Amino acid sequence: MDFTAQPKPATALCGVVSADGKIAYPPGVKEITDKITTDEMIKRLKMVVKTFMDMDQDSEDEKQQYLPLALHLASEFFLRNPNKDVRLLVACCLADIFRIYAPEAPYTSHDKLKDIFLFITRQLKGLEDTKSPQFNRYFYLLENLAWVKSYNICFELEDCNEIFIQLFRTLFSVINNSHNKKVQMHMLDLMSSIIMEGDGVTQELLDSILINLIPAHKNLNKQSFDLAKVLLKRTVQTIEACIANFFNQVLVLGRSSVSDLSEHVFDLIQELFAIDPHLLLSVMPQLEFKLKSNDGEERLAVVRLLAKLFGSKDSDLATQNRPLWQCFLGRFNDIHVPVRLESVKFASHCLMNHPDLAKDLTEYLKVRSHDPEEAIRHDVIVTIITAAKRDLALVNDQLLGFVRERTLDKRWRVRKEAMMGLAQLYKKYCLHGEAGKEAAEKVSWIKDKLLHIYYQNSIDDKLLVEKIFAQYLVPHNLETEERMKCLYYLYASLDPNAVKALNEMWKCQNMLRSHVRELLDLHKQPTSEANCSAMFGKLMTIAKNLPDPGKAQDFVKKFNQVLGDDEKLRSQLELLISPTCSCKQADVCVVSKSYFTLFL
Repeated sequence: MDFTAQPKPATALCGVVSADGKIAYPPGVKEITDKITTDEMIKRLKMVVKTFMDMDQDSEDEKQQYLPLALHLASEFFLRNPNKDVRLLVACCLADIFRIYAPEAPYTSHDKLKDIFLFITRQLKGLEDTKSPQFNRYFYLLENLAWVKSYNICFELEDCNEIFIQLFRTLFSVINNSHNKKVQMHMLDLMSSIIMEGDGVTQELLDSILINLIPAHKNLNKQSFDLAKVLLKRTVQTIEACIANFFNQVLVLGRSSVSDLSEHVFDLIQELFAIDPHLLLSVMPQLEFKLKSNDGEERLAVVRLLAKLFGSKDSDLATQNRPLWQCFLGRFNDIHVPVRLESVKFASHCLMNHPDLAKDLTEYLKVRSHDPEEAIRHDVIVTIITAAKRDLALVNDQLLGFVRERTLDKRWRVRKEAMMGLAQLYKKYCLHGEAGKEAAEKVSWIKDKLLHIYYQNSIDDKLLVEKIFAQYLVPHNLETEERMKCLYYLYASLDPNAVKALNEMWKCQNMLRSHVRELLDLHKQPTSEANCSAMFGKLMTIAKNLPDPGKAQDFVKKFNQVLGDDEKLRSQLELLISPTCSCKQADVCVVSKSYFTLFL
């Protein structure tokens, strides 16, 4: 369309186009001016709308006849009319005029074209209310604009971007869950034609799409998110370069001022990757660059992002982009502790969603299982155990070996996590047999290893072994017959050192019961200095068998005072330590050292 041509005298925008100054109206339609009432104006405009709606591009005589009317409808009187019904009818007329006169529009002034399209865009806001009596007209307006690609006329306008931005923002703001698929389809047709047939997408126009992907906006209007998602998938080949330029400006050149969305780049990358990885073909090398940043916090942010991209269930990023994957794995050895910690946390999801990558991860997890940071060693165990509980096949023997080593870690928190994790695996795959005989054999060594720990000097380790025995090796909540079978199988299958450890555990538990029984006997005797001295010695002996003996002494003394004042409590305790006690938990938990731990 040649926008530089000057309008002919017969097509002046004021509507005065013929020799006698008259505008031709359809049959039965009287002149439309500001001299008539609004109701009458609406009535006449409806007849004009019907006329233009029935016209096609081949109606040359009618096109020439109604050209003055077409120009008249674009006058300020109509574009600034305060009545929304008048504006809607005029917008429908203008949309049909663009259809009828295509590819040449009757409006040659750039300013007038801009005013017209901004006016039409404002009317599209009426699409929001699907229950409105006028909704069908708003839908007709949208459908007409999308079918004809009317907005493409604006490409040659210097400030067309203002029109497009306003259009995109309007459509994203009005879309809601009451719209049917046809509404979304026409919106997509309208926007995608602008993206794919234009010379490029400006940053501000791109922002009007991307802002709908940010979590805060996504949660407010899921329909606008879905619309943006489909639009990006449809225009991926065209818009990818614009997206790459945006991220290059922010990530590589550090020009955050190019967009109001700069602070959300990592959220956007995650959403764009989920929509279509092809949208980020040129962005991934930029992330590799950021992984090598000198700023630890910046590396941490990129690691968190890539952990989600690599770890997501349907992602094939690790196989498609090996250089980025290898660079990411290098962050397991990062000097910054939070980066190493985040890398280890990622491994759990990766093992579960991508078992084929376990080989790549094994060596890095081995190194981190000896990390100087307690939290990292702890999380390596959590990572491996979590994956193993999901599916034992996800972890190889080497990974389980890392957990085994950590049962002797210098830190109690790490040892405890390793011991409890292994105990859970034993119960799941050996006692319950959830994955068959092969899986049971794979972890059959766990029972021996856990009992071996009873030889450690730490009272915490000994108590934990007792707890594990009662909860996981021979679960106290089983029926008596089942518990006996479980105990028989366990005892018969233990290695000699584990058998010795188990016998030693029972010996210690029996000794503690004897101390408690002797303490109760002292309570039955008359109060005397000798009695108090003997009681004190007995309490100190009991305290040595509890966690943190120093603090335990104070608690045991308090417990002893309560015991002296409460005859009922003493009777219950006597029952619990009695060899004939029928209480299911008495012989495996309550009367052990753990019993006093519960009281403390």
